Amino acid sequence: MKRKIGSLIVGVVSLLFLWQLLTLLTNNRAVPNPFITLKRGWEIKEQLLLHTGASTLRIMISLLLSLLFGVPLGIMFSRRSVADKLFGPLLYFLYPLPKVAFLPVFMLFFGLGNTSKVLLIFSIISIQVIVSIRDSVNRIPESYYQVMRNYHSSKVQELQFLILPALLPGLLASLRISTGISLASLFFAENYNTTYGLGYLILSAWSKMDYEEMFAGILMIGFLGYLLFSFFDFLERRVCRYQ
Repeated sequence: MKRKIGSLIVGVVSLLFLWQLLTLLTNNRAVPNPFITLKRGWEIKEQLLLHTGASTLRIMISLLLSLLFGVPLGIMFSRRSVADKLFGPLLYFLYPLPKVAFLPVFMLFFGLGNTSKVLLIFSIISIQVIVSIRDSVNRIPESYYQVMRNYHSSKVQELQFLILPALLPGLLASLRISTGISLASLFFAENYNTTYGLGYLILSAWSKMDYEEMFAGILMIGFLGYLLFSFFDFLERRVCRYQ
């Protein structure tokens, strides 16, 4: 814990130093002083927390849906070769596509509200989860399944004691990557028919040329990402001790 706090302090000090240096070098109002930005963020802390809560809720719902949808499909594609042959090429086609390009399509089908934004983030995370789960399960040696069968283990026991422990590290790694991409996509997704969210706050501040507020919103996205990544690290330490 002390090591984690120490790393956080070093990271924050390094960020403030580089930011201050950039402010002095550019001498541009669009790059505000970091300490003035922090002061501004404190002044609007209630507003910042409200927007951060809205963005966090969208990401958490998307993560939950991605797990409910992606984990069973990933296992099925690994253990059922027919399903992988049928849908594997589709996954490889969809995987590199920039999912933010589909936001207008989601809006046409699901409206301009939260549903389309959640589905956009869900589309980013779910494919990553499916591919990582499938690959993690594929790496389990077939001899391990044979050992389970020799002990007359049921499918539930096979899932609980073999497949789930094997896929957890890959799942957490994919969630880190997907969450980072999702946070970056918030700026785009929350700019349409939204009154709450960090993406909305940043664009609104930019349109008003309130650069201190804009950078305060950017900092909150970074802080939210840090909290989510730390949560995944905590989960990995708790549930992947067998590694």
